[in-house]
Amino acid sequence: IASLCASCCSRSITEEVMIMAKVLIIGCGGVASVAIQKCCQNSEVFDELCIASRTVSKCDALKDKLEKNGTGVKITTAKVNADDVEDLKKLISEYKPATVLNVALPYQDLTIMEACLSCGVNYVDTANYEPENTDDPEWRKVYEKRCKELGFTAYFDYSTQWAYKKKFEEAGLTALLGSGFDPGVTSVFSAYALKHYFDTIEYIDILDCNGGDHGYPFATNFNPEINLREVSANGSYFEDGHWVETKPMEIKREYDFPCVGKKDMYLLHHEEIESLAKNIPGIKRIRFFMTFGQSYLTHMKCLENVGMLSTSPIMFEGREIVPIQFLKALLPDPASLGPRTVGKTNIGCIFTGTKDGKQKTIYIYNVCDHQECYKELGSQAISYTTGVPAMIGASLVADGTWKRPGVWNLEEFDPDPFMDRLNKFGLPWVVDENPATVE
Repeated sequence: IASLCASCCSRSITEEVMIMAKVLIIGCGGVASVAIQKCCQNSEVFDELCIASRTVSKCDALKDKLEKNGTGVKITTAKVNADDVEDLKKLISEYKPATVLNVALPYQDLTIMEACLSCGVNYVDTANYEPENTDDPEWRKVYEKRCKELGFTAYFDYSTQWAYKKKFEEAGLTALLGSGFDPGVTSVFSAYALKHYFDTIEYIDILDCNGGDHGYPFATNFNPEINLREVSANGSYFEDGHWVETKPMEIKREYDFPCVGKKDMYLLHHEEIESLAKNIPGIKRIRFFMTFGQSYLTHMKCLENVGMLSTSPIMFEGREIVPIQFLKALLPDPASLGPRTVGKTNIGCIFTGTKDGKQKTIYIYNVCDHQECYKELGSQAISYTTGVPAMIGASLVADGTWKRPGVWNLEEFDPDPFMDRLNKFGLPWVVDENPATVE
């Protein structure tokens, strides 16, 4: 309480109770739009929300849509620069939320966390921090040290956010990291499997299949800048206590996904591997696979070969541009793909371990239909499957179900309330106790 009183947005205990359902949502893209609409469906927890973005017109348009549909949640909008801690602190101090849901860019995680600490509010995000400028000399010193110590070269990892643990503990605040689908739901699936099906989990294969077709020659289903950086990087997996790194798309497997069919999938580095390796006792190996069609891979390779995936600034006609940011401006906005995307996603985890001395394998997964998502919220399934868990994570923090001072990943909490809300808010899950495995 003393830490809260000393903050720039200090509140009495009575005020804290009164505004537990008041949330500030930063971001107004495809994922944010789903999370915001789902908050409005969950008026048992949320009675007020503020939508804030650099482009406030997008926030106003979504507010108007929701109010015309008759939401019972009070909505306000605001303009904010999420790269500026002082601007964020000003907005938080004026709005006085109990929780901030960050559905902006991963580049902005640290500034938003800093503002939440200063103003005494809880923090929730969907993806871990990565730097926008990977050529920054100071960042590269830290990055190169981490590469040597941990053994993987991805630009994104949890170390910078985990470093805030003590500060959030001392402030009495909860920071919940990675409340999307993967990471997020896959982390909860892992905790649920360990709680209900296993004494020890030894192997986890996370499978992310998008069987949708948007009809474009080339487009990404979420932020192109983040997506293309992720899939063009080296892959890696965790095995026997250390990281094993692979070349991009080096390891390929085929899997027959329920409700989707046979798809080629490729091993990638993904952030939940890092947290699950730390938090699941007895784990021997964790891998992450994502499906891609050949057309996508061919386009991506061509773009990479001509330098369009570079994050390093170049001079063009007298001004500095970043190639991958320029490419993002040329590609279709992922938020626009909803009306034309057909097919389904299947995302889940295959677990192998022991129960009562016997080895067993189960597959926990969700199937989501692109067109059903569009009919409900005007979204394609990729945004839907990330936005719904973002709302659920924020709701569990806001209503106190997942209230624990510090910085946490989802698998560190009781999974049952999250699993219940997945079923309630549109992402029902299946447990297959006799699945095919991945070699």
